[in-house]
Amino acid sequence: MRFEVQYGGRTNRVWKVLSGKNDSVLKLYCTGFHNPLFRNDARLEANCLRALGSFGFVPNLRAAGSFGNDSWVYYDHAPGAPWRDDVDGVALLLRKLHQIPVSLNLPNGCNGSDDLDQHAQRILSTCRSGEKASLLAMRPQGHIPPIGDLCLIHGDPVAGNILQSAAGLTLIDWQCPALGDPCEDLAMFLSPAMQQLYRGAPLSEAEVTQFLAAYGQPEITERYRVLRPWLAWRMAAYCLWRIETGAPDYAPAYELEIAAM
Repeated sequence: MRFEVQYGGRTNRVWKVLSGKNDSVLKLYCTGFHNPLFRNDARLEANCLRALGSFGFVPNLRAAGSFGNDSWVYYDHAPGAPWRDDVDGVALLLRKLHQIPVSLNLPNGCNGSDDLDQHAQRILSTCRSGEKASLLAMRPQGHIPPIGDLCLIHGDPVAGNILQSAAGLTLIDWQCPALGDPCEDLAMFLSPAMQQLYRGAPLSEAEVTQFLAAYGQPEITERYRVLRPWLAWRMAAYCLWRIETGAPDYAPAYELEIAAM
């Protein structure tokens, strides 16, 4: 048996376990780095993989546990490469996920403009650069109320967490799921910052329009459109925090989110 270090993730340590037949993945969770946007919970990932295993779009969980103060999950290696194109496929995948009834003990996501405002303000409260004042001045206006029908959301469906193969799409890295507004997942996938970081370029407006049409839920996609300034403002706050915590590749991503507002 051999181990191959995987470098795609930005937080945890991941190895591909090469067995010659059925390869697997071992993920060791990093506990020393607090991320204000993306939760990092091994228990939630294991529970989601168990609950969704029969639907065919998540890796098969083999085991989960702890080693000292650290947690780990161990699951089948999913074939494919990080997502590059076919927005229709991702839209259908997320719609399928959002329609699955699950009974899991999950934290709540942000629901409505007040929640997004408070979340962005918490992130910005930890920033120290002069850009913070400029971003605070860009705070969106208006009020968008919470949605009534919450659902399971992945929380981080960026291109790097969607594997594309001949067999279809696989959604990995379930460490920050929530019970929340599906618009959060739509916004995370469509985010120009996240597309830039994981794919090298934001989606075009035509691709965004195509994705929203393929999602096929007009009430949700219209809600996303009105929430988009708040979602982009929160993402810009996060990008600024990442720049200040030693991730200079977030600088162009930050500019893209500002433009999206």
